[in-house]
Amino acid sequence: MSDILKLQKAANTALTDYLGVSSDETVLIVCDEERREIGLALFDAAKKLCHEALYIEMKERKVNGYEPPEQIADLMRNVDVVICPTTRSLTHTEARRHASKLGVRVATMPGITEDTMIRCLSADHSKIIELTESVAEKLKKVSNIRVTTKLGTDVLMPIRNRRVLSSTGVLRKIGESGNLPSGEVYLAPWEDKTNGVVVFDGSFAGVGLLNDPIKIHIKDGFAVKIEGNDEAKHLIRLFEAAGKESKAVAEFGIGTNYKAKLCGEILEDEKVLGTIHIAFGNNISMGGKISVNSHLDGLVKKPTVYFDSEKVMENGKLLF
Repeated sequence: MSDILKLQKAANTALTDYLGVSSDETVLIVCDEERREIGLALFDAAKKLCHEALYIEMKERKVNGYEPPEQIADLMRNVDVVICPTTRSLTHTEARRHASKLGVRVATMPGITEDTMIRCLSADHSKIIELTESVAEKLKKVSNIRVTTKLGTDVLMPIRNRRVLSSTGVLRKIGESGNLPSGEVYLAPWEDKTNGVVVFDGSFAGVGLLNDPIKIHIKDGFAVKIEGNDEAKHLIRLFEAAGKESKAVAEFGIGTNYKAKLCGEILEDEKVLGTIHIAFGNNISMGGKISVNSHLDGLVKKPTVYFDSEKVMENGKLLF
């Protein structure tokens, strides 16, 4: 099968199996120039499945979490389903949150590549759902998460009574939103409470795959010192451009997608089974209190993770 046919099949799978698009619905594809081929594949599939399909292309956003134009935000509120194959993430935007509140199903696909779409949407989504729900159920009873690695990560994140979110990519209910493809469990640690050191050695949103680790010292919920080489300096510039709140610890997540591979695009990287990610910046969408036009995830490979006193992952292998 040619790559074009594989992409068309993946687009159809996204709309039918994951989003459950019906013949009486209107679907909007929000895209930018870099993701045009994927956007048009989704548009072509939608035209055959739904009542009306719309495709709109905007300028690439500056960073993850940067709002789309108001005209597009207005369109997002007036359809049944929105799919966003964009270079920068629209997940943590007011436009996405407002559309979801009005009952629109929104699938965000930040940094999606054709390879990621073809491979990850061929996964057995029932397996991803089963593992994701298993991790989420165990996490609901936890007060503190601790992560350590052989490279020097040792961080403690209080999470008691914070909402635990399961992201499987299956978005069929009114108002549901999430990444597509997906496979992660995530939450917002309590603001101003996270302390320790995290050595990111996988990838970082806005930076890509890491050639050298980035070491971030966290005090009372904020990144206070960033160490590393050129990639660390680039990350510092991203933080400085977005303001102080962009350095606040926003999210902890665990990947649960057995098809996902480390590729440099955080959409797929943060779903890789055997990894965890910690994000800085906006976390309003997950029940937090940090509102800023930035959300940057960093990936940690082969972590050892404790839910309170129970070791649930050792060197990247789940123990339950």
